[in-house]
Amino acid sequence: MKRLAVSVVLAGRNLRIAGPEATQVVRGTVRAYRDRMTELGALGPLEVWYDRVDAGAVLKIARQERAKDLQRQLRVSKIRQRTSLQALPKLTEQANGTIKIIDDPPLVGHLDPEVFDGATLIEAYARSLPPDRRPLLERYRVLDTARKVVGVGSVGTRCYLSLLTDADLRSPMFLQLKEALPSVLVPYAGKSQFDHQGQRVVVGQRLTQAASDMFLGWASYRGHDYYVRQYRDMKRSVNLDVMTLGGFAGYAQACGRTLARAHARSGDAATISGYLGSGTAFDQAIASFADTYAAQVIRDYDALVTAARSGAVPVVRES
Repeated sequence: MKRLAVSVVLAGRNLRIAGPEATQVVRGTVRAYRDRMTELGALGPLEVWYDRVDAGAVLKIARQERAKDLQRQLRVSKIRQRTSLQALPKLTEQANGTIKIIDDPPLVGHLDPEVFDGATLIEAYARSLPPDRRPLLERYRVLDTARKVVGVGSVGTRCYLSLLTDADLRSPMFLQLKEALPSVLVPYAGKSQFDHQGQRVVVGQRLTQAASDMFLGWASYRGHDYYVRQYRDMKRSVNLDVMTLGGFAGYAQACGRTLARAHARSGDAATISGYLGSGTAFDQAIASFADTYAAQVIRDYDALVTAARSGAVPVVRES
C-alpha cells in the first residue's frame, strides 16, 4: 500500500497535482483500498477468489469521477488489440527470408547465441507449464531472441524478448524472459518456501492476480533463475501524462481496489480490514508516509542529475 501511495504522489506531481489536491487523491486511493477490503471481509473465501476487477469496473469509477479521459483510454476494443500481433510491425523486420527482432540500442539488442540461447531456456520453461498448456506451446518455434531493458525495478537484471511463431507464420507470439532475484523481503520475512526464484514470482502472481497470463512459467539458465510470460496479452495501461484531476483520482482508486483484492486472495480480508479500522487514521498515516518518501525520491533524482552533469556519473547518449 505504501508503494502504491508513493507512486500516486509522484505521478500526481508529474501532472502538476500537488498540495491539498494531491493529498486528497492519495487519501482517496487508500480509502478505496480500505473500503474494498471491508467489502471482501464479509465474503466467503470462494467469493473473494472469484471476484474480478475488469475494465467495466474501472469505467464505473470513471463515470462517478466524471473522468471522460479515463473512459476514452479504457475502451475494451483497444484492450483486446494489445496482442503480440499488434506489436509485430514495431518490433520486427524481414531478414534473410525470416523475421527477426529489430535492434533498438540501448533498449533492445542481440547477443551472441553462445552467450544466451532463448530456445534452450524456453525448452526448459515448457516443463513448468500445466500439462494442458504444453501442447499449445509445442506448436511454436523460436525465431529470434534479443536482450531488452525494461522497467525501473528491473534495470540491471537480465531480461530477454523471444519471438515465436507457428509453422505457418500466422500467429506470432512474444515471450518475455525475466531474471528473478531473491525477494527484498528475505531479511525481514525469511526465505521463501520456493528455492527457485522464478517459481516464487509465478506462484505469487497466480495467487494475487484475477487473470494471470496463461503462459506464466519458470526456468533456469546458466545459474540464473527466470520467469516467463507473454509480452502482450490484452493488458491495458493508461497514459497518465494526459490525465485530468478527476481521471487520475478515479484511476488511483481503481488501483487501490485492485490491490485490496490481491491482498484478500493471499491473506485474510476480515483480519486486514479489522487492522485498518473504520476511521481515517490509516488513510492519513499512509498519505503522510507517501508525501515524505516522494520528497526523498525527488532529492535522490536531483542528486543523480547533478552527478551526471558534473561527470561523476558517466552518461551514454544515443547518437
